[in-house]
Amino acid sequence: MRHIPISALIGLFFTSLYFLAAIFAPFIAPYGMAEVVGDVWEQSSSDFLLGTDSIGRDLLSRMIYGGRTTIFIATAATVVSFVTGASLGFFAAVIGGAVDQALSRFVDLMMSIPTLIFALVILSVMPVTVPMLIIVMGLLDSTRVYRLARAVAVDINVMDFVEAAKLRGEGRTWIIFREILPNALSPLVAELGLRFIFMVLFLSTLSFLGLGVQPPEADWGGIVKENKEGIVYGIPAAIVPAIAIATLAISVNLVADWVLNRTTSLKGGRGG
Repeated sequence: MRHIPISALIGLFFTSLYFLAAIFAPFIAPYGMAEVVGDVWEQSSSDFLLGTDSIGRDLLSRMIYGGRTTIFIATAATVVSFVTGASLGFFAAVIGGAVDQALSRFVDLMMSIPTLIFALVILSVMPVTVPMLIIVMGLLDSTRVYRLARAVAVDINVMDFVEAAKLRGEGRTWIIFREILPNALSPLVAELGLRFIFMVLFLSTLSFLGLGVQPPEADWGGIVKENKEGIVYGIPAAIVPAIAIATLAISVNLVADWVLNRTTSLKGGRGG
């Protein structure tokens, strides 16, 4: 612990706090997620630590359950994004030729359409469910992971240890997972933190626009939407989830920067 920077400790603390709260939400939330327990926009008190929302639900409980939904969907979408984008990027770099050109041009076409607009068009004609949100967000964001993974893999693919593996007769799968992937971890780890943060912001934006998590389910973007009118009257109910989103984004960034520095310093420069 003595060798961990203060910034990384702060990031680890808040990131762990949010993830633990998400995991144990049913046990630590004082009320049910959709339970009406008081008047509209009550002030903070011993009964409601953060007050109540626009219809009298406990805001702290909504925040805890909303964090659970936000973190779960963002994490799952990030996994879909990286599995899809990194796999296709590595295979395109190793195979090369027409396959590489076809995949790269298709990704360029997808990236030419603004991600938010693309998602809104898809979700406006599809059922807005949690699995659908995860798939749409993950696949749309996988184009950025593909570009990074392919660029890194192209450089590694021409290195001596990769050429030696090819001369030994190793297959493409071996080269990708035993030679390229270990040496591509540093930039991918840094991108992982950024993609997770983007997913949190992406989901919050979709929910604020009405095409994300649907009521009575809660997520942080939806809580902002539900309570945005209260800002006019000085009610902080919409500010609390915004602060949570900002805190989580900064914390994950601090942890990702520390992990990137660690993997860079420990990197041996050669694959298995």
